Amino acid sequence: HLVESGGGLVQAGGSLGLSCTASERAFINYAMGWFRQAPGKEREFVAHISWSGSMKYYEDSVKGRFTISRNNAKNTLYLQMDSLKPEDTAVYYCAATLRIGVQQSGKEYDYWGQGTQVTVSS
Repeated sequence: HLVESGGGLVQAGGSLGLSCTASERAFINYAMGWFRQAPGKEREFVAHISWSGSMKYYEDSVKGRFTISRNNAKNTLYLQMDSLKPEDTAVYYCAATLRIGVQQSGKEYDYWGQGTQVTVSS
């Protein structure tokens, strides 16, 4: 069970931090990802982090602006978003996968949160 929080409204150029908390202690066994879906668009991959946090991967448009991290002791995944742009506006989802390696397809993830809205105004 995954629960996202931290979404909201921010001006372009601003920052926002998202959290995703897992209710299961097995959180440490899962690699995690962030996805987003804008109105009228398909869900897209944003970032991925391995179970240990040692490997991170980002979609090109967010590289250098977004940072994915995790705290396994707190069963929590994070996404720090800086230099936000209006095109980052979307519902953001966290997801968990047991598959090894970077997983950019939502089909490879086993569990999903309910999503949190991020709106960036111009």
